[in-house]
Amino acid sequence: MSHKKSPRGFRCAATLAILALACWGQDTSDAWAPGELLQPAALAQTVQSGKAPIILSVAFPVLYRGRHIAHAINAGPASKPEGIEALKKAVAGLAKDADIVIYCGCCPMLKCPNIRPAYRTLKELGFTHVRVLSLPTNLHTDWVSKDYPSEPAAAP
Repeated sequence: MSHKKSPRGFRCAATLAILALACWGQDTSDAWAPGELLQPAALAQTVQSGKAPIILSVAFPVLYRGRHIAHAINAGPASKPEGIEALKKAVAGLAKDADIVIYCGCCPMLKCPNIRPAYRTLKELGFTHVRVLSLPTNLHTDWVSKDYPSEPAAAP
């Protein structure tokens, strides 16, 4: 008995093989170097010292309005084109070597839709000292609940 594969079965297998190879080649690592990942305690200490870097929230506006890191600038959700434009406007007048820290904290950092596009955009714009705040769980758990410097948005 011969075992012929149908053309449809062959195409399906070939497509799956191509997709597997494409996925295998994908870079799933973070865009930033380990030295560009900033721990919350270190940023909290810097903020409390009065020598804070430029802190940009790239979270959804509702999160920023609820509570954000003290002195943070709302730079918009970087997962959306309008958020990328807001980020570009937020950094438009800064020197390319400005000390910038970005954070989101909307969800576990591993799944965050905002932090990676924000980091890539800042690097593409030529900023050389961009760090990412490590918020593995979310802003509330990794920052606010530890009583690190935070504030609600200013009243309208």
